[in-house]
Amino acid sequence: MTFYEWLFSMGEKPLIDNPVINGRWGLFHILTLVFCVCAIVGLYFIVRYSKNKEKARKIIIIVLASLILFFEVMMRVVRFHNYYNELTFRQAMWILLPRPWCAISCWALMISVLVDKKFFYNYASLSALLCAIMFFACPGVGFNNQIILFENLYSIVTHALLLIMSVSLITLKFADFRYKGIWKEAICFVVTVLYSLVMIYVGFERDPMYFMPNGDIQAGILGISYGLYLPLYILFVLLYINAFYLVTERKTIKEWKLKRKKKD
Repeated sequence: MTFYEWLFSMGEKPLIDNPVINGRWGLFHILTLVFCVCAIVGLYFIVRYSKNKEKARKIIIIVLASLILFFEVMMRVVRFHNYYNELTFRQAMWILLPRPWCAISCWALMISVLVDKKFFYNYASLSALLCAIMFFACPGVGFNNQIILFENLYSIVTHALLLIMSVSLITLKFADFRYKGIWKEAICFVVTVLYSLVMIYVGFERDPMYFMPNGDIQAGILGISYGLYLPLYILFVLLYINAFYLVTERKTIKEWKLKRKKKD
């Protein structure tokens, strides 16, 4: 296989030359997770023992966002190349727009560096971390071919960067989860849901955020009815988001409870 074939995933008989395998929780999957954990810990200690902590924090986040941007651009270059002969405006939009939740989170992380506001760091880190957890818990792409082609590498690396950058935003104190300003993050999530509905309506993506009937998680993994799945989905997302705010606000909540006891 040449570099050209590897980059553009253009094997003559892809399913024969590069058969589908079940790489979930195989050696490569586990080593990728170990690398992510080591990277997160390493970046934290780099900042901790840096002479200029503020500069080190910003450089790390900019580098991580730049790496995501590189792979996002490269994937679009590859897809434009592969669909060049049949490219239409609709096809171009399908390539350019971030469609699944993971891709949306990639762009949220990159935009967060430009916005440089706590509420957007909160939203981007929560969204990206949830996507990374779902991917590494049960990856549907990336680890599913015998030969790791560029498309596989793109999936693995971008999800690894989602995990590393989302956690780093928290450990390096870019994110700060306070109930006082949670309405801003709520608006960001509502916009994400509305954007996903548009993607579904125009036919660009069947189930970007995994809440549609007969989706991969509901039908493929859990195997439960949609009537049960949707309430559980909403409850899980709400509990997941609130967990970060409850941990941050535990001191405030404790003080509030003590004040109530004194009044009683």
